[in-house]
Amino acid sequence: MRTASIRIRKGDESLKVVRAGFLSAWKGGKYKGEHFDFESPAALFRVLTPKRWELIECLQNTGPLGVRALARALGRDVKRVHEDAAAMIEIGMVGKTEDGKLTVPFDEIRADFVMKSAA
Repeated sequence: MRTASIRIRKGDESLKVVRAGFLSAWKGGKYKGEHFDFESPAALFRVLTPKRWELIECLQNTGPLGVRALARALGRDVKRVHEDAAAMIEIGMVGKTEDGKLTVPFDEIRADFVMKSAA
């Protein structure tokens, strides 16, 4: 099962976590999932907009679709769906099948972040 984790991590913290995860996977030889780290909730929501969440959810529910079929399923303009899909492909949340259809390569996507007060 392929799993993606979305997390909020500051720069140095993110590098430490990635390094530790790599070393753990290297030593154990087991798949640990992919991670998408963002420096702040604002950065996360700039990339993963509500429309892009809908796109991901639709692809998870339907399976691979072409851009036009996805736009129809979402009730959206093809050009805008294409732009959103391209942004999600760029960060690795969406992929393409051999025949060019869009797909989400993860069985499960987890979003995890904690907001703490400064005090």
